[in-house]
Amino acid sequence: MISTKGRYALRVMIDLAENENGNYIPLKDIAARQEISKKYLEIIVKDMVSGGLVSGASGKGGGYKLLRKPDEYSVGEILELMEGPLSSVACLASADFPCPRRKACQTLPMWEEYDKMVHDFFYNKKLSDLL
Repeated sequence: MISTKGRYALRVMIDLAENENGNYIPLKDIAARQEISKKYLEIIVKDMVSGGLVSGASGKGGGYKLLRKPDEYSVGEILELMEGPLSSVACLASADFPCPRRKACQTLPMWEEYDKMVHDFFYNKKLSDLL
């Protein structure tokens, strides 16, 4: 399940794309348009900056803006930055996960197929598709 953190990150990215004017967009403006707490968005955009999705500037004229064009972002990269791996089961979330039944697991191929569908869906969907 995608948490509010992942969903709100997508909304911030859409807002930045729709309101792009060459300047930084104040977080208070995004929060007001999206009807999301500014305090909660501060946590989200901090991760987005450190993850290389957006740039931020403080002070007068500060705010946030996209680092790339909307068609250069996949929904998958945004969600995985905010949510972590989009794996359906623990044994596929990490190659280091110790599963003694891995070789004998009859359900593993199904989970791998499902995870591939989810991955392909989100990574083939661009931010520009949501505008």
